[in-house]
Parts: sequence; C-alpha cells; structure tokens
Amino acid sequence: MEFALLSKDPLTCRNRTIEVKSSGKIGSGTSEIPFSVNLRQRDENLERFYETFHGANISIQYLATVDISRGYLHKSLSATMEFIVESDKENSADLQQQPLSPEMAIFYITQDTQRHPLLPELKSGGFRVTGKISTQCSLSGPISGELTVETSAVPIHSIDIQLFRVESVLLGEKIVTETSLVQTTQIADGDVCHNLTLPIYVILPRLLTCPTTLAGPFSVEFKVAIVISFQSELSKLHKKSDAKTPRLWLAMETLLLELVRTKSDKTTRLGQ
Repeated sequence: MEFALLSKDPLTCRNRTIEVKSSGKIGSGTSEIPFSVNLRQRDENLERFYETFHGANISIQYLATVDISRGYLHKSLSATMEFIVESDKENSADLQQQPLSPEMAIFYITQDTQRHPLLPELKSGGFRVTGKISTQCSLSGPISGELTVETSAVPIHSIDIQLFRVESVLLGEKIVTETSLVQTTQIADGDVCHNLTLPIYVILPRLLTCPTTLAGPFSVEFKVAIVISFQSELSKLHKKSDAKTPRLWLAMETLLLELVRTKSDKTTRLGQ
C-alpha cells in the first residue's frame, strides 16, 4: 500500500511478503498456484486503512508484486499489478447497512446570487434557475436531481454538472489545498424550454472518487457545481477557459458533496 502526496515520494504504509511456492521445479505448460494475503492484522489501526484513490495530488494504491527467482543461470521474473480496494471494514458500523437515500439540497441561481461580474445583458435582463440536487450519495449511485429554467433574458448555450475534488495535505505546519475538475456532464444543449423540468443524473467515475475522507495528514472532499453557460460572442474566444474561473457568460452554484460507501456496494476487485 502506497501514498503519493503532492510532489513527495510515495510512502509505503503496508508491506506483506509471503512465499506461495517453495523452491523446486515447475512442470512445462501452464501452472496455477493459488494464494491469499490478509491485508489487515487484528492489532492494526483500521482507521489508517483507506480505499483506492487516484487524484491529482493524492494517490492511494495497492500493488501486488510477484517475483520468481530462477537460479544463477536464469534471469529472475517479476510483475506488478494494482488491485482496487473499496472497503476493509467488513463488520464496521460506519458502513451504511442499506442503500442510501440521497440527501437533496434546493438551489436557485439568479443574477443576484453570483459573486463574479456578469454580461450587462444578464445583469439587467436577469435569469432564474431553480432545482434540487443530491449532496450525499453512495459511490455506486448517481448524483441525481432536477432543475428548471424559469426565466432568462439571454438564450442558454448549455447546462453542465461539474464534479470537483478538493485535496488537502498537511505539509509542515500548513495545509495545502488544491481543487481540480474530475468530470463535466452536460445535461442540456442549447436554449431549453422555460418551466420544463430537466433531470440530473451523473455517474461517478470509480478510480477518481472515494468516500469523503478526513484523515490526519490529508483529506479528500468533493464538490458539485451547476454551471449555466449563456450564448455570447465573447465565450467563443475562450473555449478552453479554466473550469474553476467564473466568466462573464457563466452562472453557477457550487455545493459540498459527501460520498459514502454502503454495504450494498462494497467489493474488492482486481484492476489493470
């Protein structure tokens, strides 16, 4: 098990070595040697056992390496594969026993809720988008909800749901926090009909998400943003703008998103 934090070298937190076959000859053809490794020890602190996660600044990996020593006249063989751990607390009360009902937050987006400058026509003409979206959901379930465009003086170009991860690392006496975009899901293209309810349904990417984790040396949290892009000639000049930077033709609402593991979706599987 290895941690990679920002630019630091990976930290090996667990290392198990077992012999699956003693020295001797292996017959020609395909030979299968079954083995098993207990990643946990009863006397270990289970709170330090985290799920697989591949982030921008924090990475938690579990690697299995097989070494075959072939004597002095032959080169040794070695192969490494990552396996994905989703939960180690089989009997923990911390895991939800039943499928989780998403917690919903009601939102409304208008020209008055935006803290950044807007296009003059947006500021004067106004707009109002309302709806609800889940702020707590299972990792195996979607981010769900709905929204309605009630009014808009400027035609809408698109409506997107953006997922952000917030990674914080304790370095010395200060905490370094980085926010990065995980994925963008478009739920509307073009100027949508007013007063029409649009569904929100976003599948979470497995390797790029994990349960919301607040640990000692680091933390991994998530945010979800509803982003409305209005039609503007100015937007065509900034097609590759930073998703975290508000623009004159954008309106958005950002909410904290808690991701949890439930017993119904707990599994451990091999990955490439």
